[in-house]
Amino acid sequence: MADVVLSGAIRSNLLSMQNTARMLDESQLRLATGLKVRSAVDSPTSFFTAQGLNNRASDLNNLLDSMGQAVQTLEAADQGIKSILKLVDSMKSVANQALETKVKATVLTGNQDTALTGGVTLASLAALATGHQITITVGEVTNNVTIGTGAAQVSTITELMAWVGATFNGDEPLAATLNADGQLQFTAANGRDIAISANNSGTPVSLDALVGSRISATDGVNRDKYERDFNNLREQIDQLAGDASYKGVNLLKGNDLLSVFFNTEQTSQLDIQGVSLTPDGALNIAEVGNASGDHGFAADAAIKAFVESLNSATNALRQQASTFGANLGVVQIRQDFTKSLINTLQSGASSLVVADTNEEGAKMLALQTRQQLGTTALSLANQAEQGVLRLFG
Repeated sequence: MADVVLSGAIRSNLLSMQNTARMLDESQLRLATGLKVRSAVDSPTSFFTAQGLNNRASDLNNLLDSMGQAVQTLEAADQGIKSILKLVDSMKSVANQALETKVKATVLTGNQDTALTGGVTLASLAALATGHQITITVGEVTNNVTIGTGAAQVSTITELMAWVGATFNGDEPLAATLNADGQLQFTAANGRDIAISANNSGTPVSLDALVGSRISATDGVNRDKYERDFNNLREQIDQLAGDASYKGVNLLKGNDLLSVFFNTEQTSQLDIQGVSLTPDGALNIAEVGNASGDHGFAADAAIKAFVESLNSATNALRQQASTFGANLGVVQIRQDFTKSLINTLQSGASSLVVADTNEEGAKMLALQTRQQLGTTALSLANQAEQGVLRLFG
């Protein structure tokens, strides 16, 4: 079938209408998608440049999440330090209460019927005999001595009193004397309990002839309660420091390193080293007393030394809180910077590929008007050929 021959005027108008329709379709698509560059076909330079900017913004968004987690880790450590400071203040309060408590000596006075003298032999006192063992306990400390004349044995009241003074010294001092009534008297200056007993190869032996029926005394005043409270608080500090972790990272136990990266190449970063904020670590808070009967609160000077160590611990905690605070400030500043940079990258990418809806709307209105004018022009051009047809009418 032969092609239809169009006049030059009609063909020109038709081409113009086709171009108008194409541009109208393009404006409608841009308004629908909001993009002026949808693929590399539209504009390779703009498309790939925008893609690179968006990729970098996406990478920085991932880093931003990592920074947010670092902030949470630092905040967990800061909360831990604040709580430890409160525990240290409680320990100071306990130590000061102990300091205000005056120790009253414990006295165990015998009430035997017969007055004793230093030269009386122990083996001559009723149920006691050579080979029997005398056990004396002061607080947590217990010592034994055998009645006899051999090495490390005692045979008389005088030797027993000398052995007591030589054996019980240090934190659990005990003095044994004879009072004016000839009664054996034990005095524990630290206010702890005193107990005395005797046995023969494990079988209890009566001490009535030596101290009478009274074999224990608990009427002293000591600071043991405050020592227990102090040590309990000390243990709580260690436990709290162990619990101040976030996602497995604990900056208060000294072993962990928190690295925060600020760029995708990992050339810009902040390393935050953990510290051991525990009683045995940087805080250096010693335990009061031990199972061997040593008592750190026995002397006022010792309590004051503990208070000084607590003051040093407070300073260490405050300094570390300041260091973590400075690190937190750096991370938050980089967070703000990264957010602004992401916005800049995304805005730059948008300016390359996002359509101006106002401009595209105006274009579409103009193209619609042009399309209508094109239809009218085509009609006018067609009228010229219709004039030739009338010649044959």
